[in-house]
Amino acid sequence: MMRVLVLGAGATGGYFGGRLAEGGADVTFLVRPKRASLLAAKGLRIQSPHGDAALKVKTVTADALSGHWDAVLLSCKAYDLDESIKAIAPAVGPDSMVVPILNGLAHYSALDEAFGAGRVVGGLCHIFSTLGKDGEIVHMNAIHRITFGERSGGTSPRTEALAQAFGPANCETRHSTEIMQEAWEKYVLLAPLAGMTCLMRASVGAIMATSEGEALMREMFEECATVASRAGHGPRPEARDLALGFLTQKGSAMTASMMRDLEGGGPIEGEHIVGDMARRAQAAGVAAPLLRVALAHLQAYEIRRKG
Repeated sequence: MMRVLVLGAGATGGYFGGRLAEGGADVTFLVRPKRASLLAAKGLRIQSPHGDAALKVKTVTADALSGHWDAVLLSCKAYDLDESIKAIAPAVGPDSMVVPILNGLAHYSALDEAFGAGRVVGGLCHIFSTLGKDGEIVHMNAIHRITFGERSGGTSPRTEALAQAFGPANCETRHSTEIMQEAWEKYVLLAPLAGMTCLMRASVGAIMATSEGEALMREMFEECATVASRAGHGPRPEARDLALGFLTQKGSAMTASMMRDLEGGGPIEGEHIVGDMARRAQAAGVAAPLLRVALAHLQAYEIRRKG
């Protein structure tokens, strides 16, 4: 049986790791002592439209971490990436695979440098979840999909083994043969969602109710789609239609998690999401005035927050 280590037991890693454990897989959560104590006392609790769960799970803290895992599921925020790499490093052996499900693409270079590109597969997820007041994982809509695959394309015995482990799990699993295309398509949706909802401090629906909101949202999307096309991963027609449907839906309460982090006064993934897209645009010679404005806004927020 594949042994899976999940970094953290938060809203994303805790959900997918919990569903994996619920299905009978051998899962261990690498957590801080406080979270380990809470999980020991109350279990890993999931509240979801797809069914609640209360699971007794295995945990380990950094000081007790030893041995190598077959797969390490990484779901941290980008601003915690360096610390997370250090935390999982003892668990990554010659035959281990690291499965990141972070937003964006910038993390791959750091992971490749730390562990070697051959150990890092492609991954992404679609879920809207948060931690409740008592440490429970609250899943807030019907989408709960995790996608992974070899970055070079096709499949491999190791990704097939991971797909088999996820087979009984109560979540949607995609074993993709073109994971980087799918990662770019998610990124092209996420960057304008984060950029515009943070810039306007408003939901998609509120932005659509303004005189220029839809036009501006479409323009930022096209900036990102052009960057993806220059990288050889332009959004396919179905992905384009889906993204624009989300981004221009009238009455939608959707915001990016980055906006919620920003309004809470905490650190944000601005450089990792909007900044990386803006720098890719500049390198590719793509004019991206809205991305530049959104990035300057996010950078100004961080300067004020740290000042």
